Amino acid sequence: MSSVNDFVSELVRAANVVEKLREDEKGRLLARAVRTIRDLRIEVGIPTNVSIKDAAIELLEAYARIKDGTADAHEVRTALLDAAGMIRDLHIVRDTGTEIQIGDGGGR
Repeated sequence: MSSVNDFVSELVRAANVVEKLREDEKGRLLARAVRTIRDLRIEVGIPTNVSIKDAAIELLEAYARIKDGTADAHEVRTALLDAAGMIRDLHIVRDTGTEIQIGDGGGR
């Protein structure tokens, strides 16, 4: 199993026991997930997106709430599972050599 697959499994396991995790563990996992997503996006050719609609931004917002102690267990669980899904999907794209084309949405 690859290290990416291992990390996805770790995120899912953590989401299943989120109430037992220390705050620093939650933050560490989510920060690592955001870095992994960024790195995989670069590898597959997805440009950096600073849009508010970017799911990675939502993960960073959850990370900030974890750090300031305002994130509840449901929010942390959701963020960990969302991160696991994004990493899994990007890993599949990378490993299958799927070509990513980002268009302007003009329908041409």
